[in-house]
Amino acid sequence: MSDIPQDFLKSHSLKFLESAFRTDRQERIEKADGYGKNTGDCGDTIEFYVMMDGARISNLSYFVNGCINTNACANAIVDLVQGRRLEQAWELKPENVAEYLESLPQDHFHCAELAVGALYKALADTRQLQRQSWKKLYR
Repeated sequence: MSDIPQDFLKSHSLKFLESAFRTDRQERIEKADGYGKNTGDCGDTIEFYVMMDGARISNLSYFVNGCINTNACANAIVDLVQGRRLEQAWELKPENVAEYLESLPQDHFHCAELAVGALYKALADTRQLQRQSWKKLYR
C-alpha cells in the first residue's frame, strides 16, 4: 500500500477505500440463480452472480475487469443488496451507490451506472429463471 500516493488516500472516504481494495467477493458461480454482465464505453466489464434463498438474495458475488472505481461500486452493491428481497434490489440506483461510497469521483460516476446495469441484468435473469427453472439445468 506504500505505492499509493498520499493524496489519493486523503481524497477518499474510508468506505470508498475499503470497497475499492476489497477482493474477497470476486467469485464466478457456475450454477448461479442469476447472472448479468455489462461492459462500459470505458472498457470496464463487470459480472454479477446471484444466489437466492427463497425470495432473498443470499449471496451476491462479482467479477470485475476494470478500474478501482468499478471494484468499489461492485462491493457497494453487494453491501446494499445482499440479504434483501429481489424486489428491493430493483430499487437500487447509481446515485445510491455513489452516496454509499461517499467519495466516488464525479468523473467516474459511470462506474456506478455500469455496475447497477450489470446488477439489473442479473436480477432480470434471476426472475426469468424463477419462472422457467428448467433453464438453469442447461447453463
